[in-house]
Amino acid sequence: MNHNIVLIGSDINAYYMARCVHERYGEVPDLIAAERIRFTEFSSIVNVIYYPELRTSEGFLQALLEYGKSHLEKGRSLIIPCHDIYVRLLLENAEALTSYYVFNCPSLEIADSFLDKEVFYKTYANSGLDFARTIYYDCSVSRTEPIPVDMVYPLIIKPGDGIEYNKHHFEGQPKVFKATTPDNAVNFIDKVKASGYTGTLIVQEFILGDDSNLFDCVFYCNTKGKAELASFAQIGLQEHSPTAIGNCTVLINGYNQHGGTQEVVAKLKAFLENIGYTGFCEFDLKYDNRDGKFKVMEINPRQARSSYYLAALGYNLVDILTEDVFEHKENTFALVDREYLLSMVPKSVIKNYIFNEEYREKALKLWRKGKKCDPLKYSGERSIKHKFYLILRAINYKKKYKIYTNTI
Repeated sequence: MNHNIVLIGSDINAYYMARCVHERYGEVPDLIAAERIRFTEFSSIVNVIYYPELRTSEGFLQALLEYGKSHLEKGRSLIIPCHDIYVRLLLENAEALTSYYVFNCPSLEIADSFLDKEVFYKTYANSGLDFARTIYYDCSVSRTEPIPVDMVYPLIIKPGDGIEYNKHHFEGQPKVFKATTPDNAVNFIDKVKASGYTGTLIVQEFILGDDSNLFDCVFYCNTKGKAELASFAQIGLQEHSPTAIGNCTVLINGYNQHGGTQEVVAKLKAFLENIGYTGFCEFDLKYDNRDGKFKVMEINPRQARSSYYLAALGYNLVDILTEDVFEHKENTFALVDREYLLSMVPKSVIKNYIFNEEYREKALKLWRKGKKCDPLKYSGERSIKHKFYLILRAINYKKKYKIYTNTI
């Protein structure tokens, strides 16, 4: 590599970004992480450096300064945050780190407007994006007000500040909660309050439809704020276990049973360019059969855990970054529309737990044709422990989908 590349994080996002480096350059990148996670712990394609205090502002700055000062032989390193908390910490400390690193991420103001869900929905209410009906609950207030009587059940309840929410644990704590009655909703809100979380809870009317009503849209906007790349993929399956629900496990890029892909992508592209967005981002959307609109659930200010399919389609995410930040190369906008399957689960899970028949058959057809990828299954991976972990992971998925049948 002509330039050093360092990844921040240790989850599946970090693994496939390391895979992108290894596929492109044949080299093992450094990965700075706070904790050992199986996705990367035993991998042969990463060199993991652990800093237990990395999730604090002081620890993050100390770790990155120490690393940056000792890796200037090729100039400034390209730093790629692979988790929301590291995106924010990088932006908070950008001025102190600019002598040692280059990166392409959104401004701190924009990142915060995406990460805080209350701010997100209120800031972009009149932006042209479509949202489900939303209200807000302040968990710092002692008395929980009743849910408005005209809200249509079921309701989705999720934290406004996911980072803060995850610091306050309670039994059965879900990533997202589905309330089926007013009492059900209020009881959950009270449980969140009792955990010590004092932020906002987002309460939204549930958009009917199974996992195949969900969509994934990844964008890359260059350092000048111009969108260069987008994908649009229909999800077939997401995680169903309470702590992971909402994480995509099966998607097909270039596939959309409802049509209108070009129009939706054009709307999202205009939105990003209007706010001056830079870097990777991912839109989580759900198609609403009632009005034929793709409702935005959230926007992640980084590449998502499932975004590797772009690399499998020939758009290596690390290449995209290096061409932009080092070579200052500008590309005309491209919508990646080739049909391609990403699956993190065994074929039997697709057969048994995707109930949209047309979608299931399309996924299995792409599987048979070899037009598929799993971000964690990499031919360049040499670690026996990592490969054994993937076998156990596949077995566990079969068990989890059998146990957890409800979806959000």
